[in-house]
Amino acid sequence: MHKIVLFILLSGVLSTSSWAENIIRPGLWEVTTKSDLLALVPHIPSEQMQQLTNLARQYGLEIPQIRNGAATSNVCITPEMAKQEVPTYLYENQSGCTVTNASRTGNRYQMELMCDNSQFKGNGYAEGIFITPESFSGRTEFDSVVRGAPLYAKADTQGRWIGERCEVVKPLP
Repeated sequence: MHKIVLFILLSGVLSTSSWAENIIRPGLWEVTTKSDLLALVPHIPSEQMQQLTNLARQYGLEIPQIRNGAATSNVCITPEMAKQEVPTYLYENQSGCTVTNASRTGNRYQMELMCDNSQFKGNGYAEGIFITPESFSGRTEFDSVVRGAPLYAKADTQGRWIGERCEVVKPLP
């Protein structure tokens, strides 16, 4: 279950934070992801939370601040990332996941996720809409098996552009 919590954190940050040519503004974004699984984070023993933090760092990410079932983080979107119609590279090889059937129509995007690694296997779906070049909302659903136990998770994500400069935050890999 802890791996899927990390996946939800990663997918929440990644799935809706960098879409669309001339739709998303490059720079520093604040991204907030809410889910029932994130509400369980305060109940994770500190040793296991440290393992999740270390795993996230292996992927070049920091676990965001989590409060009241929501994870909030800052994400740097480079001009090159903002130009991508559907940046599937954000998901490729993340926690053993690949993207299929990615598409964008206007300011809406959608994609399917397929994950297969030693900790969990499953399929998911992400979709979202850019409300303005400086705000978006989206959702992710994921149906998986984690260490032999079935687990269904969904998350809602909101993002807002903070500013042009993101010196403090590294761009996503």
